[in-house]
Amino acid sequence: MPRRNHRIRDVAEQAGLSVATVDRVLHGRAGASPRAVRAVETALVELDRQSTRLRLSRRTLLVDVVLDAPARFRDAVRAATEESLTTVRPATVRVRFHEHDGADPAELARAVDRVGSGGRVSHGVVLKAPDDAQVAAAVARAADRGIPAVTLVTDVARSGRVAYVGLDNRAAGATAAYLLGGFLHGREGAVLASVSHRAFQGEQERFEGLVERLRVVDPGRAVVRVGDAHGDDDAMAEVVAEALARHPDIVGVYSMGGGNGGIARALEQAGRGGVPFLGHDLDADNRVLLRTGVLTAVLHHDLRADLRAGLVQLLRAHRLLPGAPTSTMSAPQVVTPWNLPPRLWAGAV
Repeated sequence: MPRRNHRIRDVAEQAGLSVATVDRVLHGRAGASPRAVRAVETALVELDRQSTRLRLSRRTLLVDVVLDAPARFRDAVRAATEESLTTVRPATVRVRFHEHDGADPAELARAVDRVGSGGRVSHGVVLKAPDDAQVAAAVARAADRGIPAVTLVTDVARSGRVAYVGLDNRAAGATAAYLLGGFLHGREGAVLASVSHRAFQGEQERFEGLVERLRVVDPGRAVVRVGDAHGDDDAMAEVVAEALARHPDIVGVYSMGGGNGGIARALEQAGRGGVPFLGHDLDADNRVLLRTGVLTAVLHHDLRADLRAGLVQLLRAHRLLPGAPTSTMSAPQVVTPWNLPPRLWAGAV
């Protein structure tokens, strides 16, 4: 029989029996029917379950979110995280943000090393960072300190992280190839593919997915890759302008890493405005570019769902939820000006 550290009156109310009957069952005295015994056992199981939920609801986990991203993406992650916190159960989760933009790997490794050090408590890390050996080693050191890590939207290989959550990046690149193949059907020229940083594994997977699928749907289409501008509009405008000067046959753009305002500016100045132009994520900048027709389509994934999945994996790592931590990849959604979610027309995240 389940544990008996519940008040007899509570068991009686849960079982729908009298206090006297429950007392006889719990103390093994004669006079209780088999039906009454089963009812008491069922009531105790349910009271145990409810007690566990109550105990877990009082448990607070502190999670550190370490981001290397432009401000627009950091803002989106912050908003998505804060929304996700209200849906994660059974424990209470609080987060601390550690934000960087174009940081070198050593700096990001130090940021991870500071998590849970100096008397600060941390129960987990959500990490968006380049796939670098220094970062991976810091994640492994955090795991040795009992602090599990989940990578967000781009993975860090061989780091000992417990799960990856975010977009299926290879599928996103293949989707971009499929769309561009249709938009550019019968039109000769190259596709410009821009990345924020080649060290981000997610963007590398997007590029590989693009190239592999173009070989099938649009064989012979050249791909010109530019980037390492960390999603900055001015820096991206400069590298794209140089690429357009070198490759006057560019007829389409797939932006994998942001800086789309700068890309649009370079296209317009080169007289190439209006070419098929695909971007990623419905952040504030991209919503404007999509609504005004600068972006043809956006490959979107729900950051709220990604963040919620990441927090769930950390709860699993601490055995506060059943099951082992599991990587979760979301499918890319193709958003155009004609199917932009209504709440995003109003400017919500």
